[in-house]
Amino acid sequence: MRHLLTIAVCMVVAGGALHAKPRAVSLNVCTDQLLVDLADREQILGVSTFARDPNLSWVAARAGPYTAVAAAEDVVSRAPDVVLAGVFNKIATRQVLAASGLRVEAFALANDFAGVREAITRVGSLLQQEERAARRIAALDGALARLRHAASTRALRILPLQRRGWVSGSDTLTSALLAEAGLVNIAAELGLYAGGQVGLERLIALRPDLILGSREETYGEDQGSALLLHPALRARVPAERWIYIPGRLTVCGGPGLIEAIDALIEQLVPFTGEAPLPRIQPRAGP
Repeated sequence: MRHLLTIAVCMVVAGGALHAKPRAVSLNVCTDQLLVDLADREQILGVSTFARDPNLSWVAARAGPYTAVAAAEDVVSRAPDVVLAGVFNKIATRQVLAASGLRVEAFALANDFAGVREAITRVGSLLQQEERAARRIAALDGALARLRHAASTRALRILPLQRRGWVSGSDTLTSALLAEAGLVNIAAELGLYAGGQVGLERLIALRPDLILGSREETYGEDQGSALLLHPALRARVPAERWIYIPGRLTVCGGPGLIEAIDALIEQLVPFTGEAPLPRIQPRAGP
């Protein structure tokens, strides 16, 4: 009997060990990326309502099994060990969660690769997934090494242009990515640091060597996309000098940047003549 009791106690302890790592809820599309990529499945108690949106979320294809949460009451009912949020999530929601005794960790948007590494390391520590986070950072650094190998030596001027004439600023993660590739973000010439809208005439007058978009437009579905297809802009910068990185890969500072970097490398080959180095992309998450 005593032997059976000992076995039962060991089973309980072992079962508890399996779930010893902190469990978390994410309220932000950027923390979704970090949580889904770094955590074990049983650690993920919920993700944001944007996690399954393929236009916004790098982990959209992997977020299906997880419940989407939005209201503070939903989060509290799940009793997570930690809540991952963005600094732009509603302050009131974060205050309610903190008042309920939950640990809330807010993350700012990274605008450089040091910030990206810091966010990955921080989430890895919160989830007790330090080794997995370290592997992700190593994979990111490997991708950056490939990008530097393929970088332009001619300081090509590039215009990161989105719908409605939005230009990504010089103090953004997109600009940091372009700089690693030896490209110069024209936003600095415009005095745009966080980003801003620029009129068609001014865009044309900039005479960029390349334009970076988030998707290839085939028809003007609205005024925002029609601007990207304007004949005057296309005459100034023909289709062969447009490159594309899906927005879901660059909107957040996280592991999705590895895919963004390799997409950029492939498209730089015609302009630099450098053969890309082999990819090494170990998957970090479950």
